[in-house]
Amino acid sequence: MSRKDRLKGIFDDTVEELAAANFRDEAPRGPAGPVRTMALTLGRMEEESKALQEAILSGEHVVDLDPDLIDVSFVRDRLSEGGLSLEDDFVRSIADNGQEVPILVREHPERKGRYQVAYGHRRLQAARLLGRPVRAVIRPLADTDVVIAQGIENSARQNLSYIERALFALTLEARGFERSVIMRALSTDKTELSKLISVARAVPDHVIRAIGNAPSVGRRRWIALSETLSPKHVARLELLFQRPDFIRASSDERFDMVVVNLAERKAVKTVSESWKPGRGARISASMKAGERSYTLAFKAEEAPDFGAFITGRLDELYREFKKINAGD
Repeated sequence: MSRKDRLKGIFDDTVEELAAANFRDEAPRGPAGPVRTMALTLGRMEEESKALQEAILSGEHVVDLDPDLIDVSFVRDRLSEGGLSLEDDFVRSIADNGQEVPILVREHPERKGRYQVAYGHRRLQAARLLGRPVRAVIRPLADTDVVIAQGIENSARQNLSYIERALFALTLEARGFERSVIMRALSTDKTELSKLISVARAVPDHVIRAIGNAPSVGRRRWIALSETLSPKHVARLELLFQRPDFIRASSDERFDMVVVNLAERKAVKTVSESWKPGRGARISASMKAGERSYTLAFKAEEAPDFGAFITGRLDELYREFKKINAGD
């Protein structure tokens, strides 16, 4: 295969996979969805065509690299990444037929003598497992180019889940990437990108990571959760996250458990009691305890004076209460 054909294979393969993956959306988003996706795909195809021409003109060629000299992307986009094994069909295909499509790498910007993969993470994993060099094209790529190439790869593979896309978008924005770049990396538009970032900001990071990637949970349910959460809710979820059944559950099941937990409304348990001292005293008291309240009312001629007496000792009583409950 000629150098030109090899390079063409990289970009043609990417475009075909992207076009197919973009139509595996999790749910219809209205009449504008397919039109928007097609426009984004065509725009990406034009970009890849230009990149191909530049690669050919610059005389780039395919080289064999030691997989151990290649690092993954500087931006983490997946909450969990299933590793390949020697039994995977993808790995066995490369073992039997060789690596037909090279990966795309750049020289590592910070570690001399090393490289950073922009496209082809699974092929890199497979080469490592098989103990063989990985075929690659080395190109001078800016961080923006790496991010966009990573977006292409994720579209061509199993799609990122909604919350992974949201976290990826927020991470890129935090790193200073312009929204136009993030839109290209995620093949999305301005409105949808704003929603992704809004969800990632509204749901605390530790809550997202406790739930996981939730591959079957889509846009609407994550938005609903983000609009429901409050600091009080998050504090209540901490107990849920420690439960063995939550830890054992799948990511989708953990999301459902969070929703159920937040939907539960504990019935306010009200307990009423009364008090009256002995030996003919006329004063009495009634107490009413709720989930987050406690009412104490005295009844007698001396009730105001006794109430004022207790009020004056509240600081002392509270310190004693805290000391007892602290176990001192």
